[in-house]
Amino acid sequence: MEKTYAYITDRDKGFRIIDVSNPSSPQEIGYCDTPDSAWGVYVSGNHAYIAGEDKGLRIIDVSDPSFPQVVSYCDTPGSVYDVYVSGNHAYVANGHRGLRIIDVSDPSFPREVSYCDAPFHVLGVCVLNNYAYVADWYEGLRIIDVSNPSSPQEVGHCDTPFRMSSICVLNNYAYVVNEHCGLRIIDVSNPSFPQEVGYCDTPGSAYDVYVLGNYAYVADGDKGLRIIDVSDPSFPREVSYCDTPSIAYDVYVLGNYAYVASEHRGLRIIDVSNPSSSQEVGYCDTPDHIKIKSVYISTNN
Repeated sequence: MEKTYAYITDRDKGFRIIDVSNPSSPQEIGYCDTPDSAWGVYVSGNHAYIAGEDKGLRIIDVSDPSFPQVVSYCDTPGSVYDVYVSGNHAYVANGHRGLRIIDVSDPSFPREVSYCDAPFHVLGVCVLNNYAYVADWYEGLRIIDVSNPSSPQEVGHCDTPFRMSSICVLNNYAYVVNEHCGLRIIDVSNPSFPQEVGYCDTPGSAYDVYVLGNYAYVADGDKGLRIIDVSDPSFPREVSYCDTPSIAYDVYVLGNYAYVASEHRGLRIIDVSNPSSSQEVGYCDTPDHIKIKSVYISTNN
Protein backbone atom coordinates (compact mmCIF):
# COMPACT_ATOMS: atom_id res chain seq x y z
CA MET A 1 0.00 0.00 0.00
CA GLU A 2 1.38 3.39 -1.02
CA LYS A 3 2.19 5.73 1.83
CA THR A 4 2.84 9.47 1.73
CA TYR A 5 5.25 11.03 4.19
CA ALA A 6 6.13 14.58 5.14
CA TYR A 7 9.75 15.08 6.13
CA ILE A 8 10.16 18.23 8.18
CA THR A 9 13.00 20.08 9.83
CA ASP A 10 12.17 21.49 13.23
CA ARG A 11 14.96 24.02 13.74
CA ASP A 12 16.55 23.23 17.11
CA LYS A 13 14.48 20.05 17.59
CA GLY A 14 15.79 18.05 14.66
CA PHE A 15 14.06 16.04 11.96
CA ARG A 16 10.54 14.56 11.98
CA ILE A 17 8.58 12.23 9.74
CA ILE A 18 4.80 12.57 9.52
CA ASP A 19 2.48 10.09 7.81
CA VAL A 20 0.16 12.22 5.67
CA SER A 21 -1.47 9.36 3.76
CA ASN A 22 -4.73 10.55 5.29
CA PRO A 23 -4.44 14.34 4.88
CA SER A 24 -7.20 15.01 7.40
CA SER A 25 -5.42 13.04 10.12
CA PRO A 26 -1.61 13.31 9.80
CA GLN A 27 0.42 11.45 12.43
CA GLU A 28 4.06 11.85 13.46
CA ILE A 29 5.74 8.44 13.24
CA GLY A 30 9.49 9.11 13.40
CA TYR A 31 12.03 11.51 14.86
CA CYS A 32 15.80 12.00 14.70
CA ASP A 33 17.79 14.57 16.66
CA THR A 34 20.36 16.71 14.88
CA PRO A 35 23.33 18.47 16.51
CA ASP A 36 22.47 21.97 15.33
CA SER A 37 19.62 23.88 13.74
CA ALA A 38 17.98 21.85 10.95
CA TRP A 39 16.92 24.00 7.99
CA GLY A 40 16.36 22.66 4.47
CA VAL A 41 15.55 19.02 3.66
CA TYR A 42 15.62 16.97 0.47
CA VAL A 43 14.70 13.30 0.18
CA SER A 44 16.16 10.98 -2.45
CA GLY A 45 15.65 7.22 -2.32
CA ASN A 46 16.10 5.97 1.24
CA HIS A 47 17.94 9.03 2.50
CA ALA A 48 17.04 12.49 3.74
CA TYR A 49 19.62 15.22 3.30
CA ILE A 50 19.49 17.90 5.99
CA ALA A 51 20.93 21.40 5.82
CA GLY A 52 22.33 21.60 9.34
CA GLU A 53 23.28 25.27 9.48
CA ASP A 54 26.67 25.35 11.29
CA LYS A 55 26.99 21.54 11.27
CA GLY A 56 27.07 21.07 7.51
CA LEU A 57 25.15 18.40 5.62
CA ARG A 58 23.62 15.49 7.58
CA ILE A 59 22.44 12.33 5.82
CA ILE A 60 19.68 10.30 7.46
CA ASP A 61 18.54 6.79 6.54
CA VAL A 62 14.73 6.89 6.25
CA SER A 63 14.20 3.39 4.85
CA ASP A 64 12.27 2.72 8.08
CA PRO A 65 10.23 5.92 8.57
CA SER A 66 9.54 5.02 12.19
CA PHE A 67 13.23 4.84 12.99
CA PRO A 68 15.29 7.39 11.02
CA GLN A 69 19.02 7.30 11.77
CA VAL A 70 21.94 9.59 10.92
CA VAL A 71 24.42 7.67 8.80
CA SER A 72 26.95 10.37 7.95
CA TYR A 73 27.70 14.04 7.65
CA CYS A 74 29.91 16.39 5.68
CA ASP A 75 31.17 19.60 7.27
CA THR A 76 31.19 22.80 5.26
CA PRO A 77 33.02 26.06 5.94
CA GLY A 78 29.86 28.18 6.25
CA SER A 79 26.25 27.91 7.41
CA VAL A 80 24.07 25.52 5.40
CA TYR A 81 20.50 26.64 4.70
CA ASP A 82 19.27 24.55 1.79
CA VAL A 83 20.12 21.40 -0.16
CA TYR A 84 19.09 19.90 -3.49
CA VAL A 85 20.08 16.40 -4.61
CA SER A 86 20.49 15.51 -8.28
CA GLY A 87 22.06 12.25 -9.36
CA ASN A 88 25.08 11.47 -7.21
CA HIS A 89 25.57 14.99 -5.91
CA ALA A 90 24.11 17.20 -3.21
CA TYR A 91 24.15 20.92 -3.96
CA VAL A 92 24.39 22.92 -0.76
CA ALA A 93 23.44 26.58 -0.19
CA ASN A 94 26.31 27.56 2.09
CA GLY A 95 25.61 31.18 3.04
CA HIS A 96 28.65 33.42 2.65
CA ARG A 97 30.66 30.45 1.32
CA GLY A 98 28.65 30.05 -1.86
CA LEU A 99 27.50 26.78 -3.43
CA ARG A 100 29.19 23.57 -2.27
CA ILE A 101 28.92 20.36 -4.30
CA ILE A 102 29.12 17.09 -2.38
CA ASP A 103 29.45 13.59 -3.84
CA VAL A 104 26.81 11.41 -2.16
CA SER A 105 27.12 8.36 -4.38
CA ASP A 106 27.98 6.55 -1.15
CA PRO A 107 25.65 8.14 1.47
CA SER A 108 27.79 6.75 4.27
CA PHE A 109 30.84 8.61 2.96
CA PRO A 110 29.91 12.02 1.48
CA ARG A 111 32.76 14.21 0.29
CA GLU A 112 32.95 17.71 -1.13
CA VAL A 113 34.23 17.76 -4.70
CA SER A 114 34.02 21.46 -5.55
CA TYR A 115 32.46 24.82 -4.79
CA CYS A 116 31.50 28.05 -6.53
CA ASP A 117 31.68 31.35 -4.71
CA ALA A 118 28.80 33.81 -4.83
CA PRO A 119 28.99 37.54 -4.15
CA PHE A 120 26.76 37.64 -1.07
CA HIS A 121 24.83 35.01 0.93
CA VAL A 122 23.40 31.86 -0.68
CA LEU A 123 20.09 30.82 0.91
CA GLY A 124 18.44 28.60 -1.68
CA VAL A 125 19.32 26.26 -4.55
CA CYS A 126 17.47 24.36 -7.26
CA VAL A 127 19.07 22.12 -9.90
CA LEU A 128 17.67 21.35 -13.33
CA ASN A 129 19.52 19.57 -16.11
CA ASN A 130 23.09 20.90 -16.08
CA TYR A 131 22.48 24.10 -14.11
CA ALA A 132 22.24 25.07 -10.47
CA TYR A 133 20.05 28.09 -9.80
CA VAL A 134 21.11 29.92 -6.67
CA ALA A 135 19.22 32.44 -4.51
CA ASP A 136 21.94 34.86 -3.41
CA TRP A 137 19.92 37.12 -1.09
CA TYR A 138 20.66 40.78 -2.01
CA GLU A 139 22.53 39.70 -5.18
CA GLY A 140 19.62 38.00 -6.90
CA LEU A 141 19.70 34.89 -9.08
CA ARG A 142 23.00 33.25 -10.01
CA ILE A 143 23.09 30.49 -12.63
CA ILE A 144 25.94 27.98 -12.38
CA ASP A 145 26.90 25.39 -14.97
CA VAL A 146 27.35 22.09 -13.10
CA SER A 147 27.65 19.80 -16.12
CA ASN A 148 31.03 18.95 -14.62
CA PRO A 149 30.35 18.90 -10.86
CA SER A 150 34.08 19.04 -10.18
CA SER A 151 34.38 22.38 -11.97
CA PRO A 152 31.24 24.54 -11.61
CA GLN A 153 31.18 27.87 -13.45
CA GLU A 154 28.79 30.79 -13.10
CA VAL A 155 27.33 31.62 -16.51
CA GLY A 156 24.60 34.15 -15.79
CA HIS A 157 22.83 36.27 -13.19
CA CYS A 158 19.73 38.43 -12.82
CA ASP A 159 19.30 41.12 -10.19
CA THR A 160 16.10 41.13 -8.15
CA PRO A 161 14.78 43.68 -5.67
CA PHE A 162 15.38 43.30 -1.95
CA ARG A 163 16.24 39.88 -0.44
CA MET A 164 15.86 36.76 -2.57
CA SER A 165 15.22 33.79 -0.30
CA SER A 166 14.04 30.82 -2.38
CA ILE A 167 13.76 29.50 -5.91
CA CYS A 168 11.87 26.91 -7.95
CA VAL A 169 12.71 26.17 -11.60
CA LEU A 170 10.26 24.65 -14.06
CA ASN A 171 10.80 24.34 -17.81
CA ASN A 172 12.30 27.65 -18.98
CA TYR A 173 11.37 29.78 -15.98
CA ALA A 174 12.81 30.42 -12.55
CA TYR A 175 10.24 31.41 -9.95
CA VAL A 176 11.87 33.34 -7.11
CA VAL A 177 10.52 34.96 -3.97
CA ASN A 178 11.93 38.16 -2.56
CA GLU A 179 10.51 38.56 0.94
CA HIS A 180 8.86 42.01 0.68
CA CYS A 181 8.67 41.98 -3.13
CA GLY A 182 6.60 38.88 -3.75
CA LEU A 183 7.04 36.50 -6.68
CA ARG A 184 9.34 37.28 -9.61
CA ILE A 185 9.40 35.18 -12.79
CA ILE A 186 12.64 34.97 -14.74
CA ASP A 187 13.08 33.53 -18.23
CA VAL A 188 16.12 31.23 -18.08
CA SER A 189 15.80 29.70 -21.55
CA ASN A 190 19.19 31.29 -22.22
CA PRO A 191 21.11 30.64 -18.97
CA SER A 192 23.74 33.21 -19.94
CA PHE A 193 21.13 35.95 -20.21
CA PRO A 194 18.26 35.45 -17.73
CA GLN A 195 15.58 38.15 -17.81
CA GLU A 196 12.67 38.95 -15.52
CA VAL A 197 9.41 38.74 -17.45
CA GLY A 198 6.74 39.10 -14.76
CA TYR A 199 6.02 39.60 -11.08
CA CYS A 200 3.20 39.44 -8.58
CA ASP A 201 3.46 41.25 -5.27
CA THR A 202 2.19 39.55 -2.13
CA PRO A 203 0.93 41.17 1.07
CA GLY A 204 3.35 39.38 3.42
CA SER A 205 6.98 38.29 3.47
CA ALA A 206 7.48 35.72 0.72
CA TYR A 207 9.82 33.02 2.06
CA ASP A 208 9.31 30.04 -0.25
CA VAL A 209 7.71 29.03 -3.55
CA TYR A 210 6.67 25.76 -5.18
CA VAL A 211 5.37 25.56 -8.74
CA LEU A 212 3.10 22.81 -10.04
CA GLY A 213 1.27 23.02 -13.35
CA ASN A 214 -0.07 26.51 -13.91
CA TYR A 215 0.17 27.65 -10.30
CA ALA A 216 2.83 28.99 -7.98
CA TYR A 217 2.28 28.40 -4.26
CA VAL A 218 3.95 31.02 -2.08
CA ALA A 219 4.62 30.70 1.66
CA ASP A 220 3.99 34.34 2.52
CA GLY A 221 4.94 34.72 6.17
CA ASP A 222 2.11 36.05 8.33
CA LYS A 223 -0.17 36.20 5.28
CA GLY A 224 -0.35 32.43 4.86
CA LEU A 225 -0.33 30.54 1.57
CA ARG A 226 -0.90 32.56 -1.60
CA ILE A 227 -1.83 30.79 -4.85
CA ILE A 228 -0.81 32.53 -8.07
CA ASP A 229 -1.84 31.66 -11.61
CA VAL A 230 1.35 31.63 -13.72
CA SER A 231 -0.14 30.22 -16.93
CA ASP A 232 0.97 33.49 -18.52
CA PRO A 233 4.42 34.14 -16.98
CA SER A 234 4.30 37.77 -18.05
CA PHE A 235 1.05 38.33 -16.14
CA PRO A 236 0.93 36.26 -12.93
CA ARG A 237 -2.12 36.91 -10.76
CA GLU A 238 -3.25 35.73 -7.34
CA VAL A 239 -6.36 33.55 -7.44
CA SER A 240 -6.75 32.62 -3.76
CA TYR A 241 -5.11 32.38 -0.36
CA CYS A 242 -5.38 30.36 2.81
CA ASP A 243 -4.45 31.78 6.20
CA THR A 244 -2.14 29.85 8.50
CA PRO A 245 -2.05 30.24 12.31
CA SER A 246 1.65 31.12 12.33
CA ILE A 247 4.26 32.28 9.83
CA ALA A 248 4.12 30.29 6.59
CA TYR A 249 7.79 29.57 6.01
CA ASP A 250 7.99 26.71 3.50
CA VAL A 251 5.68 24.89 1.08
CA TYR A 252 5.61 21.66 -0.92
CA VAL A 253 2.80 20.61 -3.26
CA LEU A 254 1.91 17.05 -4.25
CA GLY A 255 -1.28 16.05 -6.00
CA ASN A 256 -4.25 17.95 -4.57
CA TYR A 257 -2.53 19.14 -1.41
CA ALA A 258 -0.16 21.89 -0.34
CA TYR A 259 1.91 21.14 2.75
CA VAL A 260 2.92 24.28 4.62
CA ALA A 261 5.54 24.64 7.32
CA SER A 262 3.81 27.07 9.67
CA GLU A 263 6.77 27.80 11.94
CA HIS A 264 5.39 27.69 15.55
CA ARG A 265 2.21 25.81 14.56
CA GLY A 266 3.54 22.74 12.79
CA LEU A 267 2.56 21.25 9.45
CA ARG A 268 -0.64 22.51 7.82
CA ILE A 269 -2.29 20.57 5.00
CA ILE A 270 -4.34 22.55 2.49
CA ASP A 271 -6.63 21.15 -0.19
CA VAL A 272 -5.75 22.90 -3.47
CA SER A 273 -7.74 20.64 -5.80
CA ASN A 274 -9.56 23.86 -6.72
CA PRO A 275 -6.79 26.48 -6.62
CA SER A 276 -9.39 29.25 -6.56
CA SER A 277 -10.84 27.94 -3.30
CA SER A 278 -8.12 26.50 -1.08
CA GLN A 279 -9.00 25.13 2.38
CA GLU A 280 -7.06 23.64 5.28
CA VAL A 281 -8.08 20.03 5.91
CA GLY A 282 -5.56 18.82 8.50
CA TYR A 283 -2.56 19.69 10.62
CA CYS A 284 0.07 18.11 12.81
CA ASP A 285 1.60 20.18 15.60
CA THR A 286 5.19 19.87 16.75
CA PRO A 287 6.37 19.72 20.39
CA ASP A 288 6.40 23.01 22.31
CA HIS A 289 5.38 24.89 19.15
CA ILE A 290 9.01 25.01 18.08
CA LYS A 291 10.04 26.45 14.74
CA ILE A 292 9.34 24.21 11.76
CA LYS A 293 11.55 25.39 8.90
CA SER A 294 11.18 23.13 5.90
CA VAL A 295 9.00 20.36 4.45
CA TYR A 296 9.51 17.74 1.74
CA ILE A 297 6.84 15.24 0.61
CA SER A 298 7.51 11.79 -0.81
CA THR A 299 5.57 8.60 -1.46
CA ASN A 300 6.67 4.97 -1.18
CA ASN A 301 5.19 1.50 -1.01
